[in-house]
Formats: sequence, C-alpha cells, structure tokens
Amino acid sequence: MTNRPRRIAVIGGVRIPFCRSNTLYADQSNLEMMTTALEGLVDRFDLAGVHIDEVTGGAVVTHSKDWNLAREAVIGSRLAPSTPGITMMQACGTSLQAAFGIGAKIAMGEIESGIAIGSDTTSDAPIVVGKRMAGRLIQAQQAKSIGQRLSAFKGFSPGELVPQPPNVAEPRTGLSMGQHCELMAQHWHISRADQDQLALESHRKAAEAYASGFMDDLIVPCAGVWRDNNLRPDMTLDKIAGLRTAFEKGEGGTLTAANSTPLTDGAAGVLLASEAWAAARGLEPQAYLTHMQTSANDFVAGEGLLMAPTIAVARMLDRAGLALQDFDLYEIHEAFAAQVLATLKAWEDPDYCRTRLGKSEPLGSIDRAKLNVMGSSLAYGHPFAATGARITGLLAKLLSQRGGRGLISICTAGGMGVAAILESAKRAG
Repeated sequence: MTNRPRRIAVIGGVRIPFCRSNTLYADQSNLEMMTTALEGLVDRFDLAGVHIDEVTGGAVVTHSKDWNLAREAVIGSRLAPSTPGITMMQACGTSLQAAFGIGAKIAMGEIESGIAIGSDTTSDAPIVVGKRMAGRLIQAQQAKSIGQRLSAFKGFSPGELVPQPPNVAEPRTGLSMGQHCELMAQHWHISRADQDQLALESHRKAAEAYASGFMDDLIVPCAGVWRDNNLRPDMTLDKIAGLRTAFEKGEGGTLTAANSTPLTDGAAGVLLASEAWAAARGLEPQAYLTHMQTSANDFVAGEGLLMAPTIAVARMLDRAGLALQDFDLYEIHEAFAAQVLATLKAWEDPDYCRTRLGKSEPLGSIDRAKLNVMGSSLAYGHPFAATGARITGLLAKLLSQRGGRGLISICTAGGMGVAAILESAKRAG
C-alpha cells in the first residue's frame, strides 16, 4: 500500500444504445445487456483474457436470479475468469457509486484496475403474485404428498392470481418520482416552457453528438441496435407543447413525456485504473477522478426527493476548495428537466443555501453553455443503474479532447445524490 493516495485514472467508457422500454430490447435481460457492455470495454481496451481486480455494479430492477449479476456478466465475457464481480445498487447512482468504491481502492493501493458497470431493463421487470398466493405455492412445493399439495389451495380465490406489478412509488410517501418532481417544480416555480426548452436543447445536442462522430467509440451495438431510439432530432417546441401532463392532470401539472426521461433499457461501463497499470498496458487516461460525494436529505419531510445532489455538490466543493463556477463542463443528470432547473435555482437561492447547505452566500449560477454540452438523459434515455457510467465515460472523453475540469451531479430515488469531479490529465497533474 502506498503512503500517499494515488491518482485514479479514468481510461474510458462504453455503452450499448439505450432503448425505450418494451421496444427493441424487449427480449434482452440485464445480464445480456451488461455482458454486452463489458465485452465492449474488452474490445475497446484489448482486455481479452486480462485480469481486472474488480467489476462492480448492478441493476435497480432485478429478478431474484440476478443476485450475482456482476460476476455472471464477467463469466460471460472474455475477461479472465479470475476477475471478481461485485453486485451493488444505489438506485440511479449505482454505477457512479461503483466507480467511487473502485476509485478509493485504487487511490489506497488496494487494487490496480476496476470496471464500474450498470444495467437496467423495465421490459423484463419481475412480475410477482400477492403474499397469499406466494404462500400457497411455497406450501405446495414443500408438501410431501398429493393431498398436502391440494390442501395448500384450500379456499383459493381466482383473484389471488392477479399479478402485482413493480411498484415505482417511494415506499415512505407513496408518490412516484414524477409526482415528487412535480412538487419540486411547483416549489421552485419551474415553468413548463423552461422544461420544454431544456428538453429540446438536450435532443439537439445529442443529435449533433451523433452527427459529429463523437459517439462513435462510446457506443457498442446490442441485439442489432446501433443508436438510442429515444433521440428525436426533429423535436420542436410546437410538437411537444400540446402533450398532456404525465403526473398531475390539473392546471398545475408541468411534467410531460417530453420533459421527463422515459423508462429505458440499457447498460454502460467505465474502466478505471492506477497510472502504473494503464502505462503497463499502453493505455492513456482520458481523465482523473479527483473527488467524490454521496449525500441524502429528508425528502419525507418535504425537502424535495431529487434535491440531495445540491447537498452532495456543496460538500464536495468544500473539500475540494472550489467554487461552483470553477468548472469547464457540467453534467447534471436529466431525470426530469424540472430537476435540473430546480437544482440550478437552489444553488442561486440565498435562503436554501443558508438553511439547507449551511452557506452564508449562495453557490451562485453556472454558465449554461457548459451544461450537458452533448445532451443528456432526456435525449439518450435513463436505464437507472447505467446512467452514472454513461455520464462518466462521456465526460472523460470530453475532458480528454478539451482539457479542464468537469462536475457530475446525479439524483437518485430515496432522497439521495451522488456527485463527482473529473479533471483532464493536464489539470490533474
């Protein structure tokens, strides 16, 4: 182990195209998509047969059979079978949190290399029966005779066969993420027009990223798909202005299918390493992971389900000795356009910064021209656990081309936020 923390090199990332739920990946499982993303990293960085010290990540929507998801993806890939797979989950922050754990071990000299990965599919969501029917099935399975099996179904009602769909509501409030974000939009007075404008900009920037060739080495095909199918290059404000609201039907509703991320299937991964390991393999770091932060808030008491990234960023900036304006690029995950806009307003608000962030002055505003310059989740889609790796890989490539420093901010279910700072090799040196 080294006495001084080592630099955490971000070698690069890849992902499969993201697709709207129940469309082109309707037959793909989390394991299949994660393995494809892992194979994409193998191809890009010549890792066939190579031992990686850790592959860490997971999925948010999973079947019980996927308890060993990361390890099974490793076994299904061409990485050396000696590579451990560690499955974990922190909602939409999963793959970025995985990068945090890997990065910390690299910094302390515990490991030399790691892959942070995430996959999610709501097309293959687990459908379960109610507790009463589940109990009958277990009892029947454990029965020793035909009579005992039949007795397990005594008093059976056909209604017990009705499946229980996956629950997308927050357990503590009973509200969906979209409903919570509507409350945030109302609190921060975020207009629908501003949300629609942000969505339009995201699609236009993402379309340009594809047209310019920027996405070419970030995307690996999966199941015959080569491009995200949520992207709408022809989107206009007129086209989306007539959409009905999605979460609140009254006059106060502002969130629509256009300014909210759709349910999405996909996977992404990012390779991290020590500088020595990268040099030995002839790999040039695209960027360095320099700071990390996870925070949470009391959303049950009304602090805003998706506002915790404001806290994470503020704490991280304190440790880094940086101001919010000290960045060349900002990657704020677009779970909803309203979430991004509420975050920006909160950082500018004196009362919020004083009472929630413990600041005597607001963090201030950012240069919007530096925000999500290649588009973000509203355009590409949002497979929950994959988003952190997607953003990290994209930002690392941008920094390798432009230099400078980048900020990542991701909101998650459960009132949590994850944030990170990436720096180009020149700045981090």
